[in-house]
Amino acid sequence: MKTAEDWEWLAASSEYLAAIAIQELLQEQKLMEAGAGLAVLIESMGKSKKLALKSQLTRLMMHVIKWKYQPEKRSGSWSISIRSARQEIADIQDEVPSLNRNFIDSIWEQCFQRAIKDAEDEMGKKCSLISLSWQDVFEEEYTLFDDN
Repeated sequence: MKTAEDWEWLAASSEYLAAIAIQELLQEQKLMEAGAGLAVLIESMGKSKKLALKSQLTRLMMHVIKWKYQPEKRSGSWSISIRSARQEIADIQDEVPSLNRNFIDSIWEQCFQRAIKDAEDEMGKKCSLISLSWQDVFEEEYTLFDDN
């Protein structure tokens, strides 16, 4: 019988292998143990999606900061990175609806501070930006195309 620590280790090591172990327990009709494993697996998956969303939000903010601070260095790859990070965040939210705007608001400042540091390192200069708005990050168009 697996302990809670065993399940936590297995879920952290491989969510797939944890799911297989749970499936085997269900086939053996060991419902209590399977339920315990499933609870740990669900928690682990939620944590990994939260970390992924934080990472994508930080990456998105960093590219928005660089776009604003270095207009002479704007590139198609920055535009693609912004669009890609937005899509990754949307995909995560489709999978885990609880990682909604309220969750993003709760991690906004932490991700912004990380993004500032990352952008400064990449740009090789300090950034005096004190905030980014939701519109800056999620709604503004960042493209090299001039539609005029």
